[in-house]
Amino acid sequence: MRRLIQGIGMAVLGAALTATAFAHCEIPCGIYDDPARTALMAEDILTVEKSMNEIVRLSTAEKKNYNQLVRWTMNKEEHATRIQETATQYFMFQRIKPVSPDDKGAYDDYVTKLTLLHQITVEAMKAKQTTDLAHVRSMRSLLHEFEHAYFGAEAHEHEEKE
Repeated sequence: MRRLIQGIGMAVLGAALTATAFAHCEIPCGIYDDPARTALMAEDILTVEKSMNEIVRLSTAEKKNYNQLVRWTMNKEEHATRIQETATQYFMFQRIKPVSPDDKGAYDDYVTKLTLLHQITVEAMKAKQTTDLAHVRSMRSLLHEFEHAYFGAEAHEHEEKE
């Protein structure tokens, strides 16, 4: 009986841990793929753009397809939220480490990275509220700036290969 209870307890614990594993771990696991995360952010930005264009197209159609309008709106929201989560939960919480203000150069870099990520999250929030493509262009530009600030010379090497 005792083993049964222990087994059930472990199963419940396992299920609880599995249910919260939707975000990249914060335990820390030491498994990071920063270029993959920025590539996913770029893909999410593209998806927000596609969603906005579809919402505008469907909204101006003679016969409205409200089902599709709702689906594209939900899609836009989901991908804008993903951008915010990657910027905060992955980069701000786990990857960018605090730096002492005494180290002026390192501290300026730290503030630059945090500022760019904050601006990206704000633009993602604004993208949820409208179909104005200016927010997509801004996110794209800010992500590009962040990649250069975060990866440094590696960002330039990556661009040359493309």
